[in-house]
Amino acid sequence: MLSTTLALLPLLLTHSQSTRELNDINWMEFREVVPSKVDTVLLPVGTMEAHGVANNGADNTAPLALARTIAPSLNAMVAPVLPYGITGRLDGFAGGMTIPDEAYRPFVASILRGLARNGFKNIIIVNGHGGNTAALEALGEQIGREMKVRTLVVNWWAYCSDLTLKIFGEDGGHAGINENAFIQAIDAKLIQKDRYKDSLATPRPPAGTWSAYPFPSSIILYQPGQGYVKFDQGKADAYYKAVADKVAGLVRDTIRKWDEAKIFRD
Repeated sequence: MLSTTLALLPLLLTHSQSTRELNDINWMEFREVVPSKVDTVLLPVGTMEAHGVANNGADNTAPLALARTIAPSLNAMVAPVLPYGITGRLDGFAGGMTIPDEAYRPFVASILRGLARNGFKNIIIVNGHGGNTAALEALGEQIGREMKVRTLVVNWWAYCSDLTLKIFGEDGGHAGINENAFIQAIDAKLIQKDRYKDSLATPRPPAGTWSAYPFPSSIILYQPGQGYVKFDQGKADAYYKAVADKVAGLVRDTIRKWDEAKIFRD
């Protein structure tokens, strides 16, 4: 199972440190490792909101698992996931939580400053929730300029939309075929298949046509007639691997280009 493999990944270390998890490392070991041996950190961010028959914390589960998967190949540390975000129209469903923009931005800015102050030169924000995107992009630019560090914000589902079409043959959606499969690949126990029915999904309305609060469904299809949830474990595992490979490639290529341009290097 992929979930078992993920549990072992923090031990696959390029150097002799005991863990890639910032939550688990000792301060003395941190001082020995960062930045002399590791100068890249992956910060997973998400929120709590309804996701059809997947867990309410799917937007946290996805970026944390993704960060842990790609960290070894990037020689990166993994910061604790930020589990609350700017949720929006789904916070009316049971278990939904949202943080106002005016509270979210200074909090995340302080975390980014702290990572920079502690020696990380490459701060990679692995975002699991679309409602966070505008704030994270603005903060990445702001803190990068202020602290002279390099920042990258990756919205994994959007960046990998081509893989959704390639593997599933159709477009996806919020808690749709792609995101549900991603969570299924991480931990199938987080998916309650017996509760699923297609009527749980609603296509996203064209801009300017209608809106509702709360949105009437927690499965929001990007295209009418496409993205209804399937439970194909083989395709789920293939999709997860393809996404991880593509996101890792983006991070690796971006850091290489930063280095070639000698941007913010001592």
